[in-house]
Amino acid sequence: MIVFSILGIGLLGLMVFGFIKLSRKRPQKHFPSQWKPVLEKEVLFYRKLDEKDKVIFQNRMMAFLAEINVEAVQFELTDKDRMLVSASAVIPIFNFGDWVYDNLETVLIYPGHFNEDLGFNKDDPKRRIAGMVGTGQFENQMILSRKALYHGFSNATDKGNTAVHEFVHLLDKLDGDTDGIPERLLEHRYIEPWLSLMHREMERINNDESDIRKYGATNQAEFFAVASEYFFERPDLFKRKHPELYEMLVNCFERPKSKN
Repeated sequence: MIVFSILGIGLLGLMVFGFIKLSRKRPQKHFPSQWKPVLEKEVLFYRKLDEKDKVIFQNRMMAFLAEINVEAVQFELTDKDRMLVSASAVIPIFNFGDWVYDNLETVLIYPGHFNEDLGFNKDDPKRRIAGMVGTGQFENQMILSRKALYHGFSNATDKGNTAVHEFVHLLDKLDGDTDGIPERLLEHRYIEPWLSLMHREMERINNDESDIRKYGATNQAEFFAVASEYFFERPDLFKRKHPELYEMLVNCFERPKSKN
């Protein structure tokens, strides 16, 4: 999901704007040793790294947490919340050197799914949204469902990860448009082939001929984010089932044109 509804902001809006006034230049802390076994257990991407790259991953997590405000809404934020959010942020940019999310200031974590008005009453049947990246009044903000955040790392077979999905939207947005065409990541010569691949696979999704989840056929932006989830969560399966898409996403995430 890409955009926030501007309805029903109320006190939440005031709270968000309060967060974005905070300094983003907090001192970077050392990586807590007690996080290591949790990362090994929960984060497949991290688990597959060699020891040198694991240290780099840890440092990138702490750099993210020094730059970005991570806040909980109506529950007490835990170390695991911070750890999973920062790991989600690092996964798609791991190969980008010291790149940081200049288009993000605050990540708000809701206890569960929410509706388009940002409400999360458990009895609301419209409470179906797991994650959003904001525009307009909510530019540089992200909202994640805590339930979806945890599910993204606890389910090893569903090819999905909501938090990674939302961070990919931020990368897509680097060129000014969240349109599924990551022009800051993909060399120009790959744009037309990417569009062709994307639309062909979206048609296959609509015809029930693809194992990429149906939400990926919503539009180009959602296809890029959904395919990227699959790429990071089940890379071997994605490579086997979708070799051309796999190579294209390798070009995006492993050989970026520019990290700035």
